[in-house]
Amino acid sequence: MMKTVLTSLWQAACDAGLERPRQMAAAPAALTSQLRWLALLLARLHVAQVFLLSGLSKLRDWEITLALFQDEYHVPLLPPELAAWLGTAGELLLPVLLILGLATRFAAAGLSVVNVVAVLSLAEIAPAALLGHQLWGTLLLALLLCGAGRWSVDGWRAGLTRGAGT
Repeated sequence: MMKTVLTSLWQAACDAGLERPRQMAAAPAALTSQLRWLALLLARLHVAQVFLLSGLSKLRDWEITLALFQDEYHVPLLPPELAAWLGTAGELLLPVLLILGLATRFAAAGLSVVNVVAVLSLAEIAPAALLGHQLWGTLLLALLLCGAGRWSVDGWRAGLTRGAGT
């Protein structure tokens, strides 16, 4: 009963042309929209940092990287040297796309493959390391589903194409 009275009063105020109730009702939606773009940006930057640093560490000492791929990482279906090259290239190139927010879904899909292969190729993985991979997988899934967001090259390009039609 009380809820319907309040709803009726709210609707009457809006129908009477009072802008304040409309502005108050729109504020949470606007804030949520801005927070969504911020969350997508932070997800892109976090995941990019993790994978880029991993790729740089592999590049820093290539002989150790090759030894790890031959002895520790058991990547299915690929020879160790090819797996090392592909994994390192993915960890170096795809994060740059994430940082820019360019081809974000492609980059997120590629890093998801790298992430899953990393987990599957280790014979033993520490629980804390597994949690890290699960977090990165979740953030990558969000980027796959939502895209880069407004604060990205993808978002900027989408705005240009929408604006061209109006």
